[in-house]
Amino acid sequence: MSQYKSEFLKVLDERGFIHQLSDPHALDKVAAEGTISAYIGFDCTAPSLHAGSLVPIMMLYWLQQTGHKPITLMGGGTTKVGDPSGKDESRLLLTPEKIQENMDGIQTVFSKFLKFGDGPTDAKMVNNADWLDHLNYIDFLRDYGPHFTINRMMSFDSVKLRLDREQPLTFLEFNYMILQAYDFLELNRRADCVLQMGGSDQWGNIINGMELGRRVDGTKLHALTSPLLTTSSGAKMGKTAGGAVWLNGDMLSPYEYWQYWRNTEDGDVGKFLKLFTALPMEEIARLEALEGAEINEAKKVLANEATAILHGREAADKAQETAQKTFEQGDMAQGLPTVEVSGAELLEGLGLLPAIVKAGLAKSNGEARRHVKAGAIKINDKVCNDFQYSISAGDMTEDDVIKLSMGKKKHVLLRPVD
Repeated sequence: MSQYKSEFLKVLDERGFIHQLSDPHALDKVAAEGTISAYIGFDCTAPSLHAGSLVPIMMLYWLQQTGHKPITLMGGGTTKVGDPSGKDESRLLLTPEKIQENMDGIQTVFSKFLKFGDGPTDAKMVNNADWLDHLNYIDFLRDYGPHFTINRMMSFDSVKLRLDREQPLTFLEFNYMILQAYDFLELNRRADCVLQMGGSDQWGNIINGMELGRRVDGTKLHALTSPLLTTSSGAKMGKTAGGAVWLNGDMLSPYEYWQYWRNTEDGDVGKFLKLFTALPMEEIARLEALEGAEINEAKKVLANEATAILHGREAADKAQETAQKTFEQGDMAQGLPTVEVSGAELLEGLGLLPAIVKAGLAKSNGEARRHVKAGAIKINDKVCNDFQYSISAGDMTEDDVIKLSMGKKKHVLLRPVD
């Protein structure tokens, strides 16, 4: 039985979202007595978020589902500085135009999980560039600099990690934690926000903001972090050998997204069902108890539910149907990821190794060669061991495509275009 009285913390607790809380009793009390506003910040370092961002997104989802107001903070300002947390070296500085382009891509995903509007529990999206871009440097230092000590800042993991490895930490990056702390203060003033959430690597930054609010405005603020997530084998969440598991459909197809969850390790199924689906806990307990070959049914449910919440139920059903036709029936499923190749390339002959790279099944010709040598590459479901093989129009099926596969689970259709 949960130790919490508020529905919000009960749900987060039973689903495994809570790692650290600054004052559990006080936060539980305010969340049980009325509606609170809470935020999570998302810097704009790429045109899409990836599966590693799903834990904070789902925390905002459950915040709203339990009657509270989520705030998604776009880091249009902080991205110009770069968060040093978890990084061995400085992030690449992006132009304002690139930051805006990335923000435009990132923003679209939140409406899949949250309801935005003007109601008391409707989500709100803000951009910290609205206040950070207009700060007067000298005034800012005078007003807020005295509340941060170098001694304390040097103790944070984001700083210690870089210094311990004798990697430079620029003064620009050193300012990041001050700006993030100021965000919390500003959101409290603008939107009565009393809680900041994030991954456990953000604990020091969040505590900074909490203490700044107390010192400057005498406000009681709260901090909540989730565990940093890895798979049972120790792999980083949201990454695969093929790259990041992007949330935007134009960067990763719904089928590939579905397949990512279908390939979950056995030991992670129960944990991922709790974190990444909205299924009732009773149903999750039933699925978690499945053993042997039956665990694959639980993985399909995980893939269906995770895909449906992001891409819609129709896309999830189509992805499952594609997978079933491809793996169980051996059909040439048209829902597979497709890469266009020019008709001229096929007339001249498209080398197997470049084709593998073009299809995204390897990052280089050398890696592609290793896959061919290992017997992992198939053309239209037939193993091809010839490095020198040229894919041509003669390889096209009746569906006017060429199916290129690596192993049992990765398939791409090469489709000729004029």
